[in-house]
Amino acid sequence: MIDIGTGDGRFVSATAGANSNKFFIGIDANVKPLEKPSMKATRKPAKGGLRNALFVQASVEDLPSELDGIADEIHLHFPWGSLLKAVMSGEVRVLRSLRKIATVDCLLEIVIGIDPDRDRSELERLGLLDVDDHYLDSELIPRYKAAGFELVESGSLEPNVWSQMETSWARRLSGNESRQVTYFVFKAISNAQIT
Repeated sequence: MIDIGTGDGRFVSATAGANSNKFFIGIDANVKPLEKPSMKATRKPAKGGLRNALFVQASVEDLPSELDGIADEIHLHFPWGSLLKAVMSGEVRVLRSLRKIATVDCLLEIVIGIDPDRDRSELERLGLLDVDDHYLDSELIPRYKAAGFELVESGSLEPNVWSQMETSWARRLSGNESRQVTYFVFKAISNAQIT
């Protein structure tokens, strides 16, 4: 399982601790928040270490080739800034990079949390003010399909659900009833044209 934009690694650390039979990788472009979870993961298991977790500093556009074809799950929870723009505009380079690390039938889960009022200036800066159902159906989802990801499910998450997610962003944003949290689950398909 690979968590893109892992930040402080809370999701990876929690899920790795609860699932010792699976390997978890947290990736973030910013090295600073990765320092603590990386150090903690290398401790002995009796002291909170995780033998099944690894943290990697890399940009989503340029993921290490060692990750090609290994992910059976990819998660992007509450992306922001350039990562939010990449997933919500379906940037070809980013989608190809995600597809390269995915196995066939890999599930790609994206959870987006937007407050239309509080986040307006950032959405405007990123060029994401016109994201609506028509845009999703006619432009975004076809871009994912062209990159080798077929939509399986999408919908909204209620505050009592998303605020319990094991991410620091979910914790920080909880209590904001006006935040709209949308999720998408895609499946990697075998006939992808990856270049």
